[in-house]
Amino acid sequence: MKIKFFQKSCVAGLLVVFIIFNPIQTDVVAQGVTADHIARMKSVSGSVISEDGKFVAYTLSNPADAFKENATSSNHLYVMNTVTGDTKPYFTSSSTGNIAFRPVKGTITFLSKGTGDASNAIYEVNLNGGEASKIFTTSGTILNYSWQADGNHIAYTVKESAKAPATSLTYKPNFYEEEFSSQKGFIVKVGTEKSEPKPLNVTGTIYMMSWSTDGTKIAVSVAPTSSVDDSFMKQQVMIVDAATGNVSATIDNKGKLGQMVWSPDNKQIAIKAAKDIHDPIDGRILIVSATGGAPSIIDAGFLGKYEHISWPEMNMIFFLASEGTATSIGSIKPDGSGKQFIFRSAVHAITGVSRAKNGAISFVASAPSHPSELFTIAAAKNSQPVKKTSNNAWLSDVKLGKQEVMRYKARDGKFEIEGIVIYPLNYAVGTTVPLITVAHGGPESHYSNGWLTGYSVPGQMAAATGYAVFYPNYRGSTGRGIDFIYSSQGDLAGKEFDDIVDGVDYLIAQGVADKNRIGITGGSYGGYASAWMSTFYSDRFAASVMFVGISNNISLWGTSDIPEEMFLVHSRKRLWDDWQMAFDRSPIKYVDRAQTPILIMHGADDPRVHPGQSQELYRHIKVRKPDVPVRLIYYPGEGHGNTRSGSKYDYNFRMMQWFDAYLKTGNPKAEKPSLDLPVK
Repeated sequence: MKIKFFQKSCVAGLLVVFIIFNPIQTDVVAQGVTADHIARMKSVSGSVISEDGKFVAYTLSNPADAFKENATSSNHLYVMNTVTGDTKPYFTSSSTGNIAFRPVKGTITFLSKGTGDASNAIYEVNLNGGEASKIFTTSGTILNYSWQADGNHIAYTVKESAKAPATSLTYKPNFYEEEFSSQKGFIVKVGTEKSEPKPLNVTGTIYMMSWSTDGTKIAVSVAPTSSVDDSFMKQQVMIVDAATGNVSATIDNKGKLGQMVWSPDNKQIAIKAAKDIHDPIDGRILIVSATGGAPSIIDAGFLGKYEHISWPEMNMIFFLASEGTATSIGSIKPDGSGKQFIFRSAVHAITGVSRAKNGAISFVASAPSHPSELFTIAAAKNSQPVKKTSNNAWLSDVKLGKQEVMRYKARDGKFEIEGIVIYPLNYAVGTTVPLITVAHGGPESHYSNGWLTGYSVPGQMAAATGYAVFYPNYRGSTGRGIDFIYSSQGDLAGKEFDDIVDGVDYLIAQGVADKNRIGITGGSYGGYASAWMSTFYSDRFAASVMFVGISNNISLWGTSDIPEEMFLVHSRKRLWDDWQMAFDRSPIKYVDRAQTPILIMHGADDPRVHPGQSQELYRHIKVRKPDVPVRLIYYPGEGHGNTRSGSKYDYNFRMMQWFDAYLKTGNPKAEKPSLDLPVK
């Protein structure tokens, strides 16, 4: 299951000091990361470098105060002068997105819903600062935009709500999956000689748009509808003539799609996309003629995942890539030869990169020692990255547990599995400690060796109170090449989850983990793993915290918004062709084995994994194993992962409270934790 909140950036956010649960470790807690630290944790969320490399515009994510409002984080605009090193806030009155440097003019533009705006608008601010001005707005919600090279024309997509059915009644029913909003594309000229928006004559829903270098054409990605399933599996690349708005060519791409970039001579397009319809990710580079046809993959043997691409020079495609738990920035020729690396790191999780014309680079990265911050690399040859921001002053006052990459053999001998372990503060080698295993979602995701602590990811918070924390990149994870990610298909909860247990056994054999105090948590597919370990593998796990997870693969298929994606890149079988297989890989089948205390939490409005998945497991345990501690919590207004400050804080508190009660003690008969939150 896709859940961006459990991907690399944890991350994609965040919480009550645990002294009351473990008074003998008060001195350790005071030195380490606490939930309150995470609740106010800031992180750089994106950056763009100017064409001349002299300025970097970046966004800083600021969490809302969980005790004042249950609200999402705000992204504020900052600008750094790369020559002087000065950084200043440029727009902080409302949240910003889609930051860009306007061609020719050199100003900064962005999307924001300002005071008095009915919907979001495109704003512009000069590099010398000053008041931001609104340069374009429309009746619908602008989803994204891109500048033509002349700096006067914008291509943008807008979300338009479905027309309400005519009725004389005073209520409006919900016609399920018959009222999808539409996403249309337009071109508009802005500035002193404004024009009326001109529609792109494309049938379907437009997701991405990319101008050709000469500004005469636009590559657009189009899906039949705005359903999530269609957005994942059915985006088609089309070439639109900018003068007429008509389609001039169609690209025969298959499967997931992430980016489209033009060659400098406008004759070819590189797409960051899937290898084929069964590829779980858009992590390959494919080249295709701008006149249409089938794209060809380059660097097919790469044992990694391409995360971002651009095409700045005829013979150079610039990239950001994941390689296992490491990340890299480099270049490759359009024919797949001549790969070179500008920067490779085993201790940075890079989540965004931007390149100036002179070769200067800005990127966003976390490390084991800090959340995501802004880095730059100068244009000069052999320049090294320089960390430019430090947005969490509290880090200087805390100690962190040691974090390292580990590798171990899977039991079937087919793969060496990578994982990351965080040790407790002041850990003494040879001491066995309680272990929290954190299974990522997807399963097409992975953990990089960066900052691994957030509202749902215990990391350094758990290390501060005596736990070790284990992050396995089990088979099916990204960043390890095509064979590795395909290897889990058609084997739900099989060898992929055995890989997790094998990692636990490795840490037990190394004298780190106490075999009687092993815990598990995770969200989405990681929630599926948490449910599986608390039933099928229950004799191995002392406590489980399941978040937006799967318990019944049969009912999941009928209630999720991504049934085609589940078939094409996961099960590889239709449900009705093998009902028994679906049930055999469902945690509810094995509830009779359950002896693991489990806390189940779920967004009440989750469209991806229906909240009923959590209710099914809860009800089966309550009826079939009434002596097993179980608690179910729903978060109103939340979907497939919590996005609001109060919901995040509450989740974090309940998670650690459960582990302290059952995992730290190793006592499955411990009293169920109180429902109260500590009073602030």
